[in-house]
Amino acid sequence: MIGPMDPLPFPLTGLTVIALEQAVAAPFATRQLADLGARVIKVERVDGGDFARAYDTAANGLASHFVWCNRGKESLAVDVKDPRGLGIVRRLIADADVFVQNLAQGSAARLGLDAATLCAAHPRLIAVDISGYGPSGPYADKRAYDMLVQCEAGLVSVTGTPELPVKAGVPAADIAAAMYAFSGVLAALVRRGVTGRGGPVEVSMLDALAEWMGHPLHHAMHDGTPPARTGLAHAVIVPYDAYATADGGRVLVSVQNDREWRRLAEQVLGRPELGSDPAYATNAARVGNRERTDALVSQALGALGVDEALARLEGAGIACARLRDVREVAEHPQFAARDRWREVGSPVGPLRALLPPITLPGGGEARMGAVPALGEHTEALLSAVGMTGEEIAALRRDGVIA
Repeated sequence: MIGPMDPLPFPLTGLTVIALEQAVAAPFATRQLADLGARVIKVERVDGGDFARAYDTAANGLASHFVWCNRGKESLAVDVKDPRGLGIVRRLIADADVFVQNLAQGSAARLGLDAATLCAAHPRLIAVDISGYGPSGPYADKRAYDMLVQCEAGLVSVTGTPELPVKAGVPAADIAAAMYAFSGVLAALVRRGVTGRGGPVEVSMLDALAEWMGHPLHHAMHDGTPPARTGLAHAVIVPYDAYATADGGRVLVSVQNDREWRRLAEQVLGRPELGSDPAYATNAARVGNRERTDALVSQALGALGVDEALARLEGAGIACARLRDVREVAEHPQFAARDRWREVGSPVGPLRALLPPITLPGGGEARMGAVPALGEHTEALLSAVGMTGEEIAALRRDGVIA
């Protein structure tokens, strides 16, 4: 029994997850489970493993996508198309709590590893099918990569400048699907705790990203017109944009109401009369005079350095931010002040990584395990399910495992 002063265990301690996964959507979902204490066994191809291992070599020789999505897992390299390899995966699933897969549509079903089949055989198992467009409908068999789904879900249509639509700079469709798969597993675990039964979980990238399109989607459905692409500006709020500073930086300014505009005019622009000028006094007026309003803000901030501009804005109680590149994010003072960086092990040595966003005070830090080498845990896993050294050697000789 845990006493009131004892540290709480990781929430998912004791749970085993088998993941037949690749790329981002499923690996990022199962990494969340690993961070919370679950044992995650990653099933990979024998000929190169998860193809995300070969995306780049940016992380000291490892692929940045793979490092991001796969810490804390055990790697089993096995050919599931060989009946002996498939049998190994089935043995592991029989003792598991969760199974996650994001193979091409129909591939898992052909192997008998789709959620419906597995849950019928193992009533306590939670089995997750992650797909691009869902298991039915005219798009069910289409290839679904992140950029394609961003286009189909309309994200690209509302991102960019008036002249040029652009995709998001992160794999938004993959991440959306991953986080719904993660929360779906947690919900199914709660239900299993009540009913004793697991069950299938279905998540599609299109469904997930369309949900994230909530505001633009509802705007277009109910108003009849999609929101305009405005770059860093806001379609219906002014001033709300990035403005250049004297030292080459850029500062984001967001004025949410007319009281804030009056403070901005007085304390930053040095033009208090603009606070009551009918051409600028209301947001509707400023939207109608967007170019002139932005020019006033640009002129004031353009005479200041980034630090001075931010100090003046914050002193006036105006929401603002520094436009940072990714390298600057890695040195963000907020992360440093809150001690959010850790190191995780990998085949190439320690790698820097952020603590996960979920913090559970009293339960210790998330378990940020090492990034596995391809097949690093194969022999140990096969021994654990009762295979002899001779059997393992035979599988290796025949190319069933690596």
